[in-house]
Amino acid sequence: MSRTLFQQRIRHMMNEPALSRHAVNDTELAVFEWNNQLRGKKPTVVLAHATGFHARCWDQVIARLQDCHIVAVDQRGHGRSANTPFETWEDFGDDMVALLEQMEITQAIGVGHSMGGHTMVQAAAKNPQLFSCLLLIDPVIMSPERYQTPQQGWEGEAQDHPTAKRRNQFNSVEDMVKRFADREPYSLFTPEALHDYCQYGLVENSDPEEGLILACPPIFEASIYMTSMSLDDVLNYPPLIDIPVTVLRAMSPDGPRDMMTFKYSPTWEGLANAFPNAVDIHRQDRTHFMPLEDPQMIAELINEMLTA
Repeated sequence: MSRTLFQQRIRHMMNEPALSRHAVNDTELAVFEWNNQLRGKKPTVVLAHATGFHARCWDQVIARLQDCHIVAVDQRGHGRSANTPFETWEDFGDDMVALLEQMEITQAIGVGHSMGGHTMVQAAAKNPQLFSCLLLIDPVIMSPERYQTPQQGWEGEAQDHPTAKRRNQFNSVEDMVKRFADREPYSLFTPEALHDYCQYGLVENSDPEEGLILACPPIFEASIYMTSMSLDDVLNYPPLIDIPVTVLRAMSPDGPRDMMTFKYSPTWEGLANAFPNAVDIHRQDRTHFMPLEDPQMIAELINEMLTA
């Protein structure tokens, strides 16, 4: 580890976030907040994670950011938030709007990964005061054709979806790290990001002798994948968002994309053109898991927004 990265890591460890809980809509969301003393003095960055992840997956990005006020949200069913059922992906967007309005956050830099990017687009369209700019990291917003004639997805019950069959119990954080360290896509994460993913992605089992379980239950994660096309009017939102937007897309497949191979970008290539003021960045050398694979790259993009 370089001296600079070591210093950033030490700084991050000495600046642990404050955890707060907020009742919004019909659920309770857990929020991690860094540098609250800078609120109003420096810009605020709001971070929303991907399906099956959690707020602390951003730790390695946060460790590399310039001084700012930071809010990272556990979306419903993830991390330390309540496992409240949802109807469509619109519920995640409505949760974000209600949360930021309750926290009285406006003109923030919104950063969302995968489903979190989808969430940010909804929130920015529904309340234009929330954000000053957006960084959408593979926000899984599909092409118009996909919503008009959606491909048949998993037709069975959620409990029969492959994701629902994930191993859900681990003896320890180290047990989970060891299991995933050599398996893609987890093997693509930096060691620190993988540890964060495991450490904060586990919660106490109801029976302590049974070890730890995933904070996002596998059946909940499966239900999110099964409803990924549930908000078929999401493409009505980008034209309403006139703030600067950066769409960051990962590698494209060479042929037909296996839906269970999460390395490739699921985002519409023309998405940036749907916004009044957006740029498209296509990284063919990076996978869908960019924030954990290359936190330095993501931090640099956010730092550019902070400087601007």
